[in-house]
Amino acid sequence: MSIRTRFTIWRPLATAATAALLATFLTPAAAQAAPRESQPVYSYENAVREAVWVDTGLDGDSDGKTDRVAVDIVRPREPAQQGRKVPVIMDASPYYSCCGRGNESQLKTYDANGNVVQMPLFYDNYFVPRGYAFVGVDLAGTNRSDGCVDVGGRSDIQSAKAVVDWLNGRATAYTTRSGTTRSKATWTNGKTGMIGKSWDGTIANGVAATGVKGLKTIVPISAISTWYDYYFSKGAPLYDSGPDWLSDYVDSPDARAKCAAVQQKLVDQAPRTGDWTPLWTERDYVKDASKVKASVFLIHGMQDLNVRMQHVGPWWDALARNGVERKVWLSQTGHVDPFDFRRATWVDTLHRWFDHELLGYDNGIDREPMADIERHPDQWVTSKSWPPRGTATTTLRPAEGTQEGVGTLGLAKGTGTETFTDNPALSETDWAAQIDTSTPDKAGFATGPLTKDLRLSGSSKVTVTATPTTSTAHLSAVLVDLGPDTIRDYGASGEGISTLTDRTCWGVSTTGDSACFKETQAKTAAVDYTVVSRGWADLGNHANPGKGVPLTPGKAYTITLDLGATDHVVPAGHRLALIVAGTDKDLIDPPSTTPTLKIDLSRTSARVPLVGGASAFAYATEGAATAVPEATPLEGVTAPRTVQRVPGGAE
Repeated sequence: MSIRTRFTIWRPLATAATAALLATFLTPAAAQAAPRESQPVYSYENAVREAVWVDTGLDGDSDGKTDRVAVDIVRPREPAQQGRKVPVIMDASPYYSCCGRGNESQLKTYDANGNVVQMPLFYDNYFVPRGYAFVGVDLAGTNRSDGCVDVGGRSDIQSAKAVVDWLNGRATAYTTRSGTTRSKATWTNGKTGMIGKSWDGTIANGVAATGVKGLKTIVPISAISTWYDYYFSKGAPLYDSGPDWLSDYVDSPDARAKCAAVQQKLVDQAPRTGDWTPLWTERDYVKDASKVKASVFLIHGMQDLNVRMQHVGPWWDALARNGVERKVWLSQTGHVDPFDFRRATWVDTLHRWFDHELLGYDNGIDREPMADIERHPDQWVTSKSWPPRGTATTTLRPAEGTQEGVGTLGLAKGTGTETFTDNPALSETDWAAQIDTSTPDKAGFATGPLTKDLRLSGSSKVTVTATPTTSTAHLSAVLVDLGPDTIRDYGASGEGISTLTDRTCWGVSTTGDSACFKETQAKTAAVDYTVVSRGWADLGNHANPGKGVPLTPGKAYTITLDLGATDHVVPAGHRLALIVAGTDKDLIDPPSTTPTLKIDLSRTSARVPLVGGASAFAYATEGAATAVPEATPLEGVTAPRTVQRVPGGAE
């Protein structure tokens, strides 16, 4: 296997003496100039590796003792010897022993003294030589921690928050799991940045929403912002299991023996009806966005069908309303880490972000465009703000077509009806492939071929008025770009990437912890259509998004579906389509009956965030509407305010 090294120039690791010698060769101006980038001047091989157990103040496993969470630390030895303190990069995860982290599913490994040998991912290898400590936290109930996993609840969040408190001198830690010898974090200045993908990034969101002091930035990758939206969409179940399954999946053997009561609570308070309960309120971080003091660098795949884009819009919008400093990357991938779809740029950008946020270096990253968006595989564009200014919600209305097959989609009010029967064997891609053919399982509507590019940027809402034939019904709404393209194959294994055999190295390796990882490349597919955004609902939740009721057959109901945020350009020559149907196979579960639904098109519409608003739509469709309605303020994801940091500072 060939090994390729990323760094063509790797500076010798310097001791304090060599650093001082280097300074003597600098001019006075150069020696005093403010640094713009941290350098790998500390020894990784000689780094301090230690473990502490932080008291969370909770007794989740009801054993009469407060739970302690295990914290594995890798930090440079030299700064403490020089009397200097370092900032912390932290990944709090339930996956360090059960499932692994990253594309290669790495686990923590330990030496005979119980100190970490391999820390998953590249963060410690890369950042410890640059003057950061890396901290890997086992969530309560996992690996070497006490307590119980409660899937995004108080125990999960307190597991990580308590560590931030300890790093800032506000909590107690011990040198062993059950001992009495205390350990103080005298080596850190308390400035902490949290990072992680999926559940790990979700914990970062949740801790930031507590407003804990000392947390300066978070980097949530493919992360949840409210757990209800992970399991349900307005009552429509997204998975055939609840949080109790996920908790059991990551529980340590100790937790499985002690946490039956917590498991039962996760069953009882997360009913499969999709009703909103206090359990979901506790796990809704969006409602507490006003407490966020940390900056946020958010990364998400626009085709992530695990943690779906519904988690991006409300969270981003709430952060914007509260003036939180933020940055975003939106890829064409599914549930994939940026290390595996844009590696070199990602490491460089993350390095500069942490240098700016944790070391205070003026490297200009805060003055760069807010958003990076993958427009085609490995082809990225930037946006000064996101969504871009000039974006406005435009109401598009479906209407019956003049010929068999697809209806029309435009600015004029729709007329007529469409009828379809739920078919749980079909999915959004099946519907899109048959958009121009009348089929009994969907209602489809499309513009004519566009004469100009049309950009969607933000979150859409689709309001549907439907009359069911049965007492239960689920709805799906899908926006589709109809036209040929080459996209990342997010539906295949790898969710848009292929893993290669060659490795590249990102930091310093030791015998037990390699900094070299398998390279990847884009896995692409040629398509005739691209699903841009989708959303779902249980029609029984028409009156209350958090409470479902039986339907009366033959009665019309109106409900609004929240579609995931996106940023997509429908190019000239393509068509924009709206599909309304029932069960979206593999994305929501079917209802208990098989309803036929009649859609009232005069009371059905899509509110779509278009750059340029209704005028841009009319221009792209050659003024097909007789009049251009006034654009309404953008809903869902809004145009951001001027960026300012709040005073004082979530597989």
